[in-house]
Amino acid sequence: MSTVNEIQFSDVYITPDLRAYIPDNVTPNGLCLLHADDFSNFFEAVKEAYDGNNPSYSILYDGIYYRIERSVTIYGVQYCARKMPKEVPSFSRLGFPHELRKYLLSLSNASGLILWSGPTGAGKTTAISSLMKEFLVTEGGFAYTIEDPSEMPLDGVYKAINGSLALCKQTQPINGNWGDSLKSALRSKPRFIMVGEIRTPETASEVLRACTSGHLVLSSIHANNVTDAINSVVKYATSTGMTEDLAYDLFSRGMLAVLHQTLSGIGNKMPSVSYLFANPDTTQGDQVRAIIKTGKLNLATSIETQRSRLGLGKELFPKLRIQD
Repeated sequence: MSTVNEIQFSDVYITPDLRAYIPDNVTPNGLCLLHADDFSNFFEAVKEAYDGNNPSYSILYDGIYYRIERSVTIYGVQYCARKMPKEVPSFSRLGFPHELRKYLLSLSNASGLILWSGPTGAGKTTAISSLMKEFLVTEGGFAYTIEDPSEMPLDGVYKAINGSLALCKQTQPINGNWGDSLKSALRSKPRFIMVGEIRTPETASEVLRACTSGHLVLSSIHANNVTDAINSVVKYATSTGMTEDLAYDLFSRGMLAVLHQTLSGIGNKMPSVSYLFANPDTTQGDQVRAIIKTGKLNLATSIETQRSRLGLGKELFPKLRIQD
C-alpha cells in the first residue's frame, strides 16, 4: 500500500467508524475506500489538531497541508480533509481560457475587487491564491491574506520579474473577527489583500471599503452566478447597518471583476467560468458600474457581450479617442 500523501485524491471523508472514503475517479460522484499504510497516524493528526472550538482548521502532515472540517453526526464525529498542493499551482495551468487569463493578469497594477464565486469545492480558493501569486511575481510588493483556515502555501518572499521583491503574510481572523482583521490589514499598508471567503456581514462591509481605498482585493463567495455573487455581498453588508444604496454604490466603484466558476469532468476536472468586468480606468464611463449602482442588476447582456469580445480577442474597454 501507499501513504495518504502518495494517494491521489482531493477530499477524504473519515466516518465515525474510522473508515475513510475518497472519490473513485471513475464515476462523477462515486466514492471508494481509502487504504493507506499510515492512515492511523494521519487520523491521529487530524483528531489532535482540533482545538475544541473551531471546526474548520488545517494541519501539516508530512509536508502537505490539509484543510479539515469537523462535524458531529448522529453516530459520532466525522471529518472531511481536503488535500492542498505542496505549491500554489501556476495560474496558466488551471484550465482557464487564454484570453481570460491574459486579461486577469493585466489587472496586476489596478485597484479594486476581484470576486470569485461558485459552489463548494469548485476551486475558488485555488484560483484566487494562484492569481495572487502571479500578481506578486509580476509587481512585487506586500500582500496580506486573511483565511480560516489558511489553505495554499502563499507565505514567504518572492522575486518579481521587474527585479523587486514581494512579501506575503498569511493570517487568520483575530478571535474569529474578520472585520477587525481587515481593519488591521489596512493599517499594515499592503498592496494586495486576499480574503479567503466573504461569509460574515462585517467581512463584506470591510471588503467594500478596502476595494475603494486603492488596494487590489481578492476574495471568494458562495453563489449561484455572477449576479447572485454581487447581491450576496450587498446583502451581507446591509446587515451591518450600511444602506443598500451605499452598498451598491461602493460595489460599483470598487469592482474590477466578478467571476463564477464550476468544475466538470471525472478525475481531472476542468473549470467552466462566466464573468463580468468593470473598466479599471474609473475616469471613463462604464455601463457595468452604472448598472450595479442602480441595484437593478440586468447584467445578462453585458456578460454575453464581454464573453464574445474576449473570445474574439477584442479589447473589453477601448480607450476613448479625443478628437482635436
